[in-house]
Amino acid sequence: MCRERIGERLMRLSLITEEMLLAALDEGSQTGCMTGEALARLGFISAADFALQVAGFLGVRAVLEGDFPEGPVPLGRQPAYAFLKENRVVPVAVEGETLFIASARPQDPFPAEALKAFTVMEVEQAFGVPGQILDFIERNYGSQGRGINELIGDLDEKETGRASRDRDDMEGLKEAALEAPVIELVNLIIARAVERRASDIHIEPFEGGLNIRYRVDGVLHLSETLPGRLHPVVSSRVKIMARLNIAERRLPQDGRIRHTASGREVDIRVSTVPTLYGESIVMRLLDPDPALALEGLGFPGPARDAFSALAAQPHGMILVTGPTGSGKTTTLYAALSRMDTCGRKVITIEDPIEYKLGGVNQIQVKPAIGLTFANGLRSIVRQDPDIIMVGEIRDAETAEIAVHSALTGHLILSTMHTNDAAGAVARLLDMGIEGYLISSCLLGVLAQRLVRVICPACKESYDPSERELKLLMEGTVAPQGIAGLARGGGCAECGGTGYRGRTGIFELMTVTDRIRELMVGRHGAAAIKGAAVSEGMAPLRSDGWGKVISGITTVEEVERVTLQ
Repeated sequence: MCRERIGERLMRLSLITEEMLLAALDEGSQTGCMTGEALARLGFISAADFALQVAGFLGVRAVLEGDFPEGPVPLGRQPAYAFLKENRVVPVAVEGETLFIASARPQDPFPAEALKAFTVMEVEQAFGVPGQILDFIERNYGSQGRGINELIGDLDEKETGRASRDRDDMEGLKEAALEAPVIELVNLIIARAVERRASDIHIEPFEGGLNIRYRVDGVLHLSETLPGRLHPVVSSRVKIMARLNIAERRLPQDGRIRHTASGREVDIRVSTVPTLYGESIVMRLLDPDPALALEGLGFPGPARDAFSALAAQPHGMILVTGPTGSGKTTTLYAALSRMDTCGRKVITIEDPIEYKLGGVNQIQVKPAIGLTFANGLRSIVRQDPDIIMVGEIRDAETAEIAVHSALTGHLILSTMHTNDAAGAVARLLDMGIEGYLISSCLLGVLAQRLVRVICPACKESYDPSERELKLLMEGTVAPQGIAGLARGGGCAECGGTGYRGRTGIFELMTVTDRIRELMVGRHGAAAIKGAAVSEGMAPLRSDGWGKVISGITTVEEVERVTLQ
């Protein structure tokens, strides 16, 4: 039996409604906070009720706002600001030989074990509201926090310079990468990425230094340029964390890191490639416990209902298309998270496994040993599955096996890289799949993009230009009577960008009898798209313009992610 979630518990106790929960899931998907914290942020539940219910849910004590001490608990020596902030934990009381701490994640044993070793006391964890814990840490421990410039100053220039010049001294590099300032520097880079809601960290060596860039809401921003001499020790530290070979710099490497930063556990996927000035490193940050719900992805109501109906079919194929980073896998995970994994067997084959799903058998592709999508899919169909998710259909062999699996009683979910929904049919035809086979198994194709959401803190209205009105009239509904559009002015909350978070725009093509006829006749994507639109499909831009009119995003964002 699956464990009850906090949102379900609050609904059962009539403390929130289903609409409140859906709004909180949406807020959590955009900000990265937990569902309960999102409910408190949105004002649907008081901080005290939130703390009491979560504490009861976890079976621990609750620390309410009035329970925090006036200042730091006297311990002789105080734990580091970075440790407390990263783990969202703070000492609140001492009773005899027991230290009581408020924690945003009492189920995580690491902070308590670390404080037990640090204080030589027994440690008992209680639940505290994350925002209240962070406020207390900033007020009472903030002066201990160190920035990147201080850490660079602490790094011994002589030692790091020697390591930079003698790049073949692996033992020296390893020792330098294990020194406290280097560890703190890399941890701070990751913590800043988490705080800024970045999806990727780019560590790039150039002639002028080591650039640190964060991808936030799909757009890269330069954060710092570090001295070039730090590149060997920084890259070595990241490779040690990812269990990679620090001596191998000629070939690309891939690894993973499980890390706690700013009070959140994150999975980090690490990729290194050799470049002219050294190894470029990209670290993709994945939330191991994301709020996966179709309601929080930005689906228009009719499209969400239609997609849910397709995913409820007993067999057939559903494809999700779009470029890299458009949220395709997240949509499939959200669809899988609603399925009955107790009564049906669900197997996925992915490259890589981005999120862990309860009750789902997940397989990691390993081409080096022959475990490809095609070979893995052949074995999966012998495992008596009901539902199969294929991370991506990349070649004709995988496409053929997936189609035949759909025809033999399995529900197949997969992704493809095409510009629109109709393009997926053309791609399958180009791969050599017969039109009559596609028409017999394909249930629907969802195309999607991600657009940035206007920052609510600096949102302002303005009168649209003639060009913007003309673009908006491309939609299926003319924007008559628009009083004004919205945009972000730029503020501290959004880092001056005017945007905070992302949402999806969608194009759902449900396969009808007319579209099946066109598939069998091997007609092109244009003819299939025309038929789909005539039968009610809203194109990507139409959904985008609807979100512009609703004040969710801007004309520039929709233009940025969609083709004319």
